[in-house]
Amino acid sequence: MLKKLAKIFAWILAVLVLLLVILLLYVRSVAKVDPPVPASMAILDVKVTQPDSGLYIIGNNWFRKSESGLYELYIEGAPFERGVVNGKLTHELVQYQEEVFTNQLHRLVPSSFYLSILKYFVGWFNRDLDKNISDEYKLEIYGVSQVASHDFDDIAPPYQRILNYHAAHDIGHALQNMSLVGCTAFATWDSRSEDSTLIIGRNFDFYVGDDFARDKIVAFYNPDKGYKFMMVTFGGMTGVLSGMNAEGLTVTINAAKSDVPSASATPVSLVAREILQYASTIKEAYTIAEKHKMFVAESFLIGSAKDGKASIIEKTPEGIDFYEVNGDQIVSTNHFLGKVLGQTPLNQEHIRTSASPYRFQRVEELLQENGKNSVLKTASILRNQKGLGGKDIGLGNEKLINQLVAHHGIIFQPEKRLVWISTAPWQLGKFVCYDLNKVFARKMERDEEIYEATLTIPADTFLTTSAYKDYRKFHPYRFPFNPRTDIQPDSLVVWNPNSYHAYMLAGDYYLDHEQYSAAAQKYREGLTKEVATLQEREHMEKNLKKAEEQLK
Repeated sequence: MLKKLAKIFAWILAVLVLLLVILLLYVRSVAKVDPPVPASMAILDVKVTQPDSGLYIIGNNWFRKSESGLYELYIEGAPFERGVVNGKLTHELVQYQEEVFTNQLHRLVPSSFYLSILKYFVGWFNRDLDKNISDEYKLEIYGVSQVASHDFDDIAPPYQRILNYHAAHDIGHALQNMSLVGCTAFATWDSRSEDSTLIIGRNFDFYVGDDFARDKIVAFYNPDKGYKFMMVTFGGMTGVLSGMNAEGLTVTINAAKSDVPSASATPVSLVAREILQYASTIKEAYTIAEKHKMFVAESFLIGSAKDGKASIIEKTPEGIDFYEVNGDQIVSTNHFLGKVLGQTPLNQEHIRTSASPYRFQRVEELLQENGKNSVLKTASILRNQKGLGGKDIGLGNEKLINQLVAHHGIIFQPEKRLVWISTAPWQLGKFVCYDLNKVFARKMERDEEIYEATLTIPADTFLTTSAYKDYRKFHPYRFPFNPRTDIQPDSLVVWNPNSYHAYMLAGDYYLDHEQYSAAAQKYREGLTKEVATLQEREHMEKNLKKAEEQLK
């Protein structure tokens, strides 16, 4: 009888293994993405030259590193050629960025088994990704992928990997509770600006580690179709996060609350890229956004020199909305404002539970206090680390405009074609200014600075304070994907004494180590601080109850 049961069990196990193999093969087959076919591959044979130390050139295309720490890239031509040239000039950054991204993924999902499952899930989820991306951008991405490292071919072939990385911002939506996505943007014009021109400021608070944000590229594109434009990017990324074109149209993106998507569509960054490359007015930007299906919710703040104002396009997988103001200023954080999408239950719940409305109010408060806005005042707002009413709510709080996580801060003055970009760390380093008209008229023959030195905004004086030094000690403990075994709970609250987060981390440590009295004390103190989200408040209240029950 036992032998018969063993045979039946072995047969069932064999069938299950066979079914699993068939399922994996099926997923691999449907998830496989075939690269586009370029008209010519001749560009692959072109070599990089170095006419001057620090300057790298292919034809009219060039690449260098500024003394500011920002990399600068100029590329032109047809899609595949642009991609190949981009890759050849920035190949070290492309490979470094993927290494950092992959290392961070391993920290988030340390189990090799779960990583392999995740790989197949992402492959299945993004099985139709290439069908939602234009041939132009697929060719450009394919060109860049020619220099991708083969160290990660076990994940997917280079082209498929680079294509999927363009949805990284979208994936970040699912991680909003970890403070990875929490951007702030605003604009003033006419009566609200000192010189009446349109001024736009934004912090791109997308955080997946300090290493990921280390090497930023200021890219200047002169495509064979559409408008010339600039954007702030990183190695391998051809989508747009923040940018301005030669017509004085700007695009910045802010994540809104999304349901868990069921399948991929067009990545947000590539919708923003198409707007930047092909739109010169807010109406044209709306037409482009409207035609795309996206798999997450997003706000596009569009500034336009031609329109002399800024407006917000709000988009979800199911719909689109348009938000404009009667006055001369507009603010965007991470919730929708439109008459339709602003009233959805999901958005209303996000307003109730997240830090987004608090940041929105703080921007409006500072704009009111500052009077007529200027570029310098815009930089000051982007760097502001106080809560409503100027209250100290702890460094790094998600309710702050400056959360000390920004990949970059950026300021646009579209009518003048001027753009200021922050340098490290975060948006605290000096803001350097580029004049688009001058950059696109320049022919690079030697390694020289191209930013407008006389328009530089100095670094934030916060960098010279003891509070900054203490925060740098606190910062590595802040994120769950940077696990630390050397945590000193009492030091956390010394380094960041007004931060609920410091007390929450200390309380969690003491609770895990069954030091219930200390845990309860930290949670009680933390709950008296300005807590960023409802989820974190509920987390502390729940753990405080656990600690108190153990003390009875």
